[in-house]
Amino acid sequence: MMRSILVGIIFLVALIVGWLAFDWYRDQNSGQAYGAPFTLVDMRGNEITEQAFRNKPSAVFFGFTHCPEVCPTTLYELDNWLNELGADGDKINAYFVTIDPERDPPETINAYVSNVSPRILGISGEPDKVFEMARSFGIYWKKVDLEGGDYTMDHTASIILLDRSGDFAGTIAYGENPQNALAKLKRLAGG
Repeated sequence: MMRSILVGIIFLVALIVGWLAFDWYRDQNSGQAYGAPFTLVDMRGNEITEQAFRNKPSAVFFGFTHCPEVCPTTLYELDNWLNELGADGDKINAYFVTIDPERDPPETINAYVSNVSPRILGISGEPDKVFEMARSFGIYWKKVDLEGGDYTMDHTASIILLDRSGDFAGTIAYGENPQNALAKLKRLAGG
């Protein structure tokens, strides 16, 4: 009998300590957006910071303008999904961040993104700052030399979803089932 009471007390204390630790962790991390603070340039030449990812959910894709298939396909699909969501699609900001800033200054990104969608905003900047942002988002990229002196970029091909506080809310993988992608974006818009 005494042993059962002791086990019950230990369990209750562990439960309270766990709850207090979780509450402390939540308080420490509230208001912190996913990724590191950044200052870059949008495709119109305006300064853009991590504040753009707050107050409204965001879909963020990292790619490059010389991309032969993944990037144009992803931007086209994202634009179509947002259009298909109608009013819910208008509740989500969409961004295309270059991982090849040396070849993708704002003017180049503007021409590239504007040909696909009026609702997606391109982002570029100084290479070190772009790479620092990409790293803070957990994005993989690697310059791959091609014959003839040209190069391409290997990179993460998922769309990063951020909630209205700028916190990580999920991903849409390249080639993901369109109905799953729509459901994720709809949930994001309502969150």
